Amino acid sequence: MKMTTLSLTLAALFVTASASAADPKLGIVYDAGGKFDKSFNQSAFEGAERFRKETKIPFFEAQASSDTQAEQVLRALARKKLDLIASIGFSQTQAVQKVAQEFPNVRFVLIDSVAKGNNINSVLFKEQEGSYLVGVAAALASKSKKVGFVGGMDIPLIRAFACGYAQGVKSVAPKAEIVQNMVGTTSAAWNDPAKGGELARAQFERGADVVFAVAGGSGMGALQAATEKGKLAIGVDANQNYLHPGTMLTSMVKHVDNAIYDAFMQMKSGTWKPGVTYKGLKEGGVDWALDKDNRALITPDIEKRVGEAKAGIVSGKIKVVDYRAGSSCPV
Repeated sequence: MKMTTLSLTLAALFVTASASAADPKLGIVYDAGGKFDKSFNQSAFEGAERFRKETKIPFFEAQASSDTQAEQVLRALARKKLDLIASIGFSQTQAVQKVAQEFPNVRFVLIDSVAKGNNINSVLFKEQEGSYLVGVAAALASKSKKVGFVGGMDIPLIRAFACGYAQGVKSVAPKAEIVQNMVGTTSAAWNDPAKGGELARAQFERGADVVFAVAGGSGMGALQAATEKGKLAIGVDANQNYLHPGTMLTSMVKHVDNAIYDAFMQMKSGTWKPGVTYKGLKEGGVDWALDKDNRALITPDIEKRVGEAKAGIVSGKIKVVDYRAGSSCPV
């Protein structure tokens, strides 16, 4: 979104609702994946929209298609004297760090990374825990005992998904094979569904019959490839089961929506605090999705085993290693 369009969009959006002078002025900045990516950014929007519907308090929204633009967009919003700006995605880390220092009276919520400052709350998810659950489901549903993983940008965050998934798979099928590929090493890796589909098809040709796609827009190609080949796929971030009912085994849900909703509510109630917030299974930050669209694929045994794994992680009986805490994955 260009800056000229941005200013017009922000002005138009904010006057669409009757905001009280006492209400907080809120904003949200999506990353390159875009507001309607059916995944990470869309989940953030849904959380903000839930807040708006409940409180009648509007919010500014914008998209930053690059790291440089993120800084420009955040600064433009901060100049409007917003009370809180939510930045979606690790790619905005440096921009948040810099702009937050320039505008100490504006508060920031950063999703998926840590930026230091007395006016920043960094929200991190325990992706490895949710990925462990879908790994259990994948191993139990797989007939070939060979499963795939298609990641977007090759960064520690996506490796954490892959490692949690592998731990879940190996917990029920120690000899299972996991085939992993990443779409790329730049931010373009989130928006290449053709490459995502190509990687998934190659994994199916190697014998995999379930693929976990953690690749933003690129993941859409992997999910489509599974449908074309009659294989199973696992969605990510938002509940993507509805995209291809019949071949979507489940989705690893990452509740970015709840994180944004909670942050906006805390701003409204005056309870917002800076620092680092961790959200795992116990905190309702991640989960697996079971609904009408995948109910037919989830056998009683799969549901039982995933439920047991979830209870074990929440209680602390099962320890899922976070790839980001070490130098390698244990499995």
